[in-house]
Amino acid sequence: MYGFLTRRILYMIPTLFLVSIVTFIIIQLPPGDYLDTLAAEMGEAGVDNVGVMEALREQYGLGQPIYVQYWKWMSGILFEGNFGLSFEKNRPVNDLIWDRLGWTFAISILTLLFIWMTALPIGIYSAVRKYSVGDYVATFFGFLGLAVPNFLLALVMMYVAFKYFGQSVGGLVSPQYVNAPWSWDKFVDLLQHIWMPVFVVGTSGAAALIRIMRANLLDELYRPYVVTARAKGMSEFQLLMRYPVRVALNPFVSTIGWILPTLVSGEIIVAVVMDLPTTGPLLLRALLVQDMYLAGSLILIVSVLTVIGTLISDLLLAWVDPRIRYQ
Repeated sequence: MYGFLTRRILYMIPTLFLVSIVTFIIIQLPPGDYLDTLAAEMGEAGVDNVGVMEALREQYGLGQPIYVQYWKWMSGILFEGNFGLSFEKNRPVNDLIWDRLGWTFAISILTLLFIWMTALPIGIYSAVRKYSVGDYVATFFGFLGLAVPNFLLALVMMYVAFKYFGQSVGGLVSPQYVNAPWSWDKFVDLLQHIWMPVFVVGTSGAAALIRIMRANLLDELYRPYVVTARAKGMSEFQLLMRYPVRVALNPFVSTIGWILPTLVSGEIIVAVVMDLPTTGPLLLRALLVQDMYLAGSLILIVSVLTVIGTLISDLLLAWVDPRIRYQ
């Protein structure tokens, strides 16, 4: 197991290096840079910007070759923990990211728990009670969760919460608690708001995993080893949990590799619609104005989470299936 873990960690090093290069190249692909966007805005306002642009270009080093800019960015991250400066906000990227990353992780972890706690039992029930009324109901809501866009579900839920329950919508707390210090009342108010983005973001993921779990478990329920264990008198619940469910969990566990970064970075439209203080709207704005250090840092964090999610999936798969760790 330790050798398996060591190999996976060693594979991460060149992967992350290549990811950082690709990330920096991607954010450099659109023509121009942030100063071009700023110059256009100043030009529309009738401001003479030639001298200002030259000074800013020299200050930010945007006139240097791309490999120099890449080294300047990565060396700051590796040796100083400095992700650079946000051009638009004129603030360190670290401050902007850490302000929102805590909420992003909180929502992501709660959403991941919601997905697992929902998809696992419903998927098992749908497979064991195949073609029952409960299976048809779960299938219907599963397809509904996959078909309805998350941002549309967010709009509907916000309307219902405001219209019929009088709850303030948008953000994670009521307006009177936005700048208030933490207290028990603010924590209770947070609990009253945070379930909505967790439900909205987790619906499609839970619906997909329900289908995956059902299909995988149906493939295992009628295998010869299950029939043999049942013939030996093993109870149905013990038989189900010890053998077919454990095998069916393999693809279920492997989805962590894409669920984790998707939850952290994705659902940008949902975050914008619900006015969530997460990294999604920050990334969208950075891409629109070509704030390359801010956009690159957020994309790099998402990429690192993808690699970490894959590592977690590998470790869980090795724990669930001994055949993998002994390869």
